[in-house]
Amino acid sequence: MKVLSWENSDRLFWLGRYSERVYSTIKFFSNKFDSMIDLKNYEYAEFCKNQDIPNIYASKEDFTARYCFSSDDPNSIYSNLIRAYDNAIVLREEIGSDTLCYIQLAVYAMNKARESNAPLLALQSVTDNIVAFWGMVDDSVDESNVRSIVKLGKRIERIDNYARMKMNAGEIKRELKRLNIRLARTGLNYDAHKLMHLNWLSEVEPLDYKNIVEEIESLVLNERPNLALVAGL
Repeated sequence: MKVLSWENSDRLFWLGRYSERVYSTIKFFSNKFDSMIDLKNYEYAEFCKNQDIPNIYASKEDFTARYCFSSDDPNSIYSNLIRAYDNAIVLREEIGSDTLCYIQLAVYAMNKARESNAPLLALQSVTDNIVAFWGMVDDSVDESNVRSIVKLGKRIERIDNYARMKMNAGEIKRELKRLNIRLARTGLNYDAHKLMHLNWLSEVEPLDYKNIVEEIESLVLNERPNLALVAGL
């Protein structure tokens, strides 16, 4: 396995998180879109609360435009996609140009969606390219630890989002099972007690969603990776 710098391990982790954040928030947004348009209520405010982002939006229409496409809103889907792109550009050597191009295509699709009269349909191209990116990580990235770190970021972000949006226990258990398998392969430092607690929390109903979010957010420690493990020594 390739020995990664701490900086690139961190970038790979956040590439996984940001790419999943774009994918999952588009999916959640699409599911909520009809009710936000059809009903005279403030469901977008509940969406903001669940995502733990400030409700800076003046109306449903303002929310739809700015949350999806604003480069000035740090919580927008667009801003998170650009963060994924910025990490991917630096990681060209680790992930390869063919893999990187799908993040670039996702940005291109997002820019087209911004100008579209049917934003939900256009956003589908963004998620399609994110899925293709993940497929290329599996198919084209030779280094197993590089693949594992990207996938770990993806799993952590997905569990975080599922808990914030109060998904059912089965979905969260499924992602935690995958997380348990992936975590040890990365060489990253993590809190084993928090992992045990997360697995326990997923078995207790009703789910304590707030606690799951807190534990998953602090699971991976912001420290240098175990280079001996990464190197297979």
